[in-house]
Amino acid sequence: MNHDMISDIKSRFGTAIRTRRKRLGLSQEELAGRAGLHRTYVADIERGARNLSLANIEKLALALDTTIPILFTPGDTPAIRGPEALPEILLVEDEPQDVEMVCRSFKAAGVRNQLHVVRDGVEALDFLFATGAYANRKNEGVPQIILLDLHLPKLNGLEVLKRLKSEPRTKNIQVIVLSASERNRDIEESKRLGADHYIVKPVDFQRFTQVLPQLELCWALLKSTS
Repeated sequence: MNHDMISDIKSRFGTAIRTRRKRLGLSQEELAGRAGLHRTYVADIERGARNLSLANIEKLALALDTTIPILFTPGDTPAIRGPEALPEILLVEDEPQDVEMVCRSFKAAGVRNQLHVVRDGVEALDFLFATGAYANRKNEGVPQIILLDLHLPKLNGLEVLKRLKSEPRTKNIQVIVLSASERNRDIEESKRLGADHYIVKPVDFQRFTQVLPQLELCWALLKSTS
C-alpha cells in the first residue's frame, strides 16, 4: 500500500474520531481517559499523524459508544443508516466450524452488514449471477466483499474466482481468499487471477480488519454516500 493511501486512511479516521467526539461533547482529555490512552496520542490520531493499531481503534470505538465499521463510515452518520443501506458480504465456505467462527466474530464486533453464506462453488456463482436458486436476486446488487475458500465442493475457489473476474457484473468485487496456509501455490494463482488478498484460517474479525487497509476500500465496510 503506497504512502498516499496510508495518509488518506489515517486522515479519514482522524476526522471521524474528531467529529464523533465533538458530537458527544467530549474533550480530547475526556476521550483519552475513556479509552485509556494519552491525550497527545488522541490529538495525533485526530491530526492523522499516528499509525493505526487494531487494539487502539477498538478502544476508541468503545470510548465513543460506537463500532469499528461505523468509525470508518464516510460522514460518520450511522443514525440515518439502516442495515438495508450497507453493502453485502458473501462468505463462500463449506466447513461449518469456519462459517460459525466468521459469523460469531463479525457479530461480536458489531458488523451490521448482511453476511450471506454459500457452501460450494456452484452455489456461489448462482448467488453472484442470480441463477438457479438465487434467480430472485436479478434486481439486487452484488456483494462488495467476497471471502472465498479455495477448496470447495462441486467447483473449486480458483474456478469461481476466474469466472467472477471475467464478468463485467462481478469483476470489481473485492475478493479475499481463505487459505489453510501461507505457503500455498493456490494463493499465488489466486493473486494472478485477481484476488485482492488472502487470510490464513481460521478467519475472525481481527484478521479481516488487518487486510482491509490493503484493499481499495478505505476501510469502508459501509457504503459510501459520495
